[in-house]
Amino acid sequence: MSEHAHRLTVPKLVPEVPGGTTLAVARVALLALTVAFAVATVAGFEPSFRTQAIVYLFGMVALNLPHGGFEHFNNLRRRTVTFQVRYLGLYLTAIAGFIALLFVAPIAGLTLAIGVAVAKGGYGDLHVMEVTFGADHLQSEFQRTLAALVRGGAVMAVPIFFFPETFHTFSAMMVDMFEPGGLAPVSQYFDLTRWLVGGGFGALVVAHLALGYVRASGTGSYVADAAETLLLVGYFAVVPVVIAVGLYFPLWYSTRQVARTTAIDAEPTGSTTGEGVLAILDSDDTRLVALGAWGVLIAGSVATFGLAALLWTLAPQPLGGAGIPVGLVAFWSIFISIIALPHVVVGSWYDRDRGIWYVP
Repeated sequence: MSEHAHRLTVPKLVPEVPGGTTLAVARVALLALTVAFAVATVAGFEPSFRTQAIVYLFGMVALNLPHGGFEHFNNLRRRTVTFQVRYLGLYLTAIAGFIALLFVAPIAGLTLAIGVAVAKGGYGDLHVMEVTFGADHLQSEFQRTLAALVRGGAVMAVPIFFFPETFHTFSAMMVDMFEPGGLAPVSQYFDLTRWLVGGGFGALVVAHLALGYVRASGTGSYVADAAETLLLVGYFAVVPVVIAVGLYFPLWYSTRQVARTTAIDAEPTGSTTGEGVLAILDSDDTRLVALGAWGVLIAGSVATFGLAALLWTLAPQPLGGAGIPVGLVAFWSIFISIIALPHVVVGSWYDRDRGIWYVP
């Protein structure tokens, strides 16, 4: 078989790699949703905002939030007390800074929130690729960054182009939480921005796929990357944005991180035994381990929802002028962005030796 033909080999739905079954679950889930909503669109069916909001809240709060906590919990195990304290300090500083920005310049805060979603989805996916079906077609740091921008950009750029009214409506709500009517001065430019974002993202997709094809080595990593990239674009182009984002993180991001964890056998670098505030979890006494795990779960829940309550109290209009449950989508989108910023910056980019997306 020629190299060209080998590059175009159809990827297996269930890759024969560690974590391959979990990867397949994510692929099937998004493909099924894409097909279902494509059929619904042709049939003229569109779910109400209320229905979309309920699906979003179920996906982001009930399904995805526990996984985010697990990523940090797993990363902070077997680390020194000094590292844990520094990690927590940087995390809280980032949260405080983001909240301050939202009150001082809510439009800039909204822009940062969009950037955080892109970075989390893109760089999280990049690490999954590396440890599962491979990323040998990404032969430079430029290509890696491009891949992250394309995969993460699909989460925001594609809905901006295909669902502009919905995206604008919820963007206005999120700004209204801190400054009612604050988005009005720039709303007139939204249509232009939509075409610039759509055109720019399309160019990035073409560049990513073309450059990856040229540098493909025939291992199948390029074909898998290209298929998943096109699946993400199709998913966010067809599924209503509120539902699409609400189910993307639990069904794709979190599920694929489980696949990455499954594929890694080696103990992360920088690990210690019997040290740190989570040392109880390494005890030989199962009762102590159970007690420690319970304590961590309770502490994490109290801290998370305590921060949400604080933001709710401080925000002049926490529901962004909308009712329940639609307003809760705007509130939760901002809140989850606030804790996702240190999730990416501190949990991965700062902690380069190990990090929440550890790849040996």
